[in-house]
Amino acid sequence: MSSLKGKVALITGGSKGIGFGIAEALLHEGVNVAITSRKLSAAREAATLLNSNSDVEAMALGIEADVRQLESQQKAVQTVLEQFNQLDIVIANAGVGHFASIEELTPDQWHETIDTNLTGVYYTIKASVEALKQSKGYFISISSLAGTNFFARGSAYNASKFGLTGFTQAVMLDLRQHDVKVSTIMPGSVATYFNNHVPNDSDAWKIQIEDLGELVVDLVKMNPRTLPSKIEVRPSKPPVK
Repeated sequence: MSSLKGKVALITGGSKGIGFGIAEALLHEGVNVAITSRKLSAAREAATLLNSNSDVEAMALGIEADVRQLESQQKAVQTVLEQFNQLDIVIANAGVGHFASIEELTPDQWHETIDTNLTGVYYTIKASVEALKQSKGYFISISSLAGTNFFARGSAYNASKFGLTGFTQAVMLDLRQHDVKVSTIMPGSVATYFNNHVPNDSDAWKIQIEDLGELVVDLVKMNPRTLPSKIEVRPSKPPVK
């Protein structure tokens, strides 16, 4: 995809944070972008903000969808196809995090983490795979360095991201003969709203959402003969503890 103008992307969990940063970057490349949120008001508010940039010729569309439900993901994909007639890029970004020792981690916290971060990505690619095969498109999941590095109080999150990393790599092997490119991005600390954090000046050392947006643009514009299938990114210089 050397030129992205006129392409169409779907980003789950795109109303803020990493998903929003990726949406901004793609819009500046001329990509029409659909962003999803569990709340329609949040999706529409974010789309309105994205569309307010007068330098962008492409369009952002807000859609209500829950990645934990296959039917919801199917409806989101269908909405994109009805609006734009194609789907070229899918970013599986929606994620949650519950962090507690195994003695304290509740079944509800476990299931929400796995259902969103892992099963939700399965539903996302399951709903979009035929459209991506038709467009010879690109599927990208947002995993984490926690997908290869375990830590205390991270059993649910580690399980979801270890699973997501392996899942995405297997899907890459399934789809590359259909000319569908598949990658997983594994960020370290990002200045975002994850786990109720509010970005502030003390986050300046972290990866910024626009950095991940730039990375996604670089990936989808790369010569199709080359596939960076798993990309680890981390802050260049974290503070000394």
